[in-house]
Amino acid sequence: MTIQDIRSFNRFYTNVIGALDYSRQLYAPYTLTEARVLYELAHSPRTDAADLRVELSLDAGYLSRILAKFEQDGLIERVPSEKDTRRRHVTLTPHGREAADLLDERSQEAVGSLLATVPAGERPRLVEAMRTIRDVLSDGRAPRGEDVVLREPGPGDLGWIVQRNAALYAAEHGFNTDYEGLVARIVADFAEDHDPHLERVWIAELDGRAVGCVMCVRDEAPGAARLRLLLVEPDARGLGIGDRLVRACIEFARGVGYREMVLWTNDVLTSARKIYQRHGFVLLAEKPHRSFGVDLVGQDWRLDLHGAQD
Repeated sequence: MTIQDIRSFNRFYTNVIGALDYSRQLYAPYTLTEARVLYELAHSPRTDAADLRVELSLDAGYLSRILAKFEQDGLIERVPSEKDTRRRHVTLTPHGREAADLLDERSQEAVGSLLATVPAGERPRLVEAMRTIRDVLSDGRAPRGEDVVLREPGPGDLGWIVQRNAALYAAEHGFNTDYEGLVARIVADFAEDHDPHLERVWIAELDGRAVGCVMCVRDEAPGAARLRLLLVEPDARGLGIGDRLVRACIEFARGVGYREMVLWTNDVLTSARKIYQRHGFVLLAEKPHRSFGVDLVGQDWRLDLHGAQD
């Protein structure tokens, strides 16, 4: 591989990305850099201005002007960091979240249009080539929690939720296919009939592959949201992904006006229960039962969304 080869590839790839961004006005009414800042604010736990500057390699003055524009447009709020008052903590407002979601939706559509021109049989090779480039240029760096992106599900992701839940719970807890049937029904109900303003699914993505998920849906009780199907792949545990997924679920539910969040789990899921406890969920009841081919103790948990916040 020569320097000229790399420069040639760079010109080609820049043209491809440029066509995606501008022919579809992907980032309008924002510039490409402004859209990158919005994306980071929506998906990264590092929301101090200093961290944004390092992550995006932006000049401090340039970033400050972008954030000032966002604040004037009602997209963000800036407050002193609780850990270091010299830092400014930046969060999206509901209006800012809508703008970020719209950009994400347009990005999904643009990439989908690009993939539509690639024969189905060639797509795995394309993805593997992209992953190879990232692996080689990352110099073997171990993944970190900030490398994980939380996004909405794309085509095939809901099926992935069913498949990975079935496989992992069978391998780790001995669940039979009854559990796969339950998950399939939950996912099918969401896919066929959900209110996008009140119900949502998050996929955690690391290095281009799904490594976790969670779901927020309406509960039968008035004013209550239900957290369902929290999952993190074994090789991605320890990066704080479960915490981020649960926090995203809680913040969404609180933001759209639910007064409480409930969930049902089993006592064998010790790691998940610790996450729920850290976020303020309170155990309401326990009941032994036999389901999915094993003896379990079911647990009902509740979080008051009007109480103490994370």
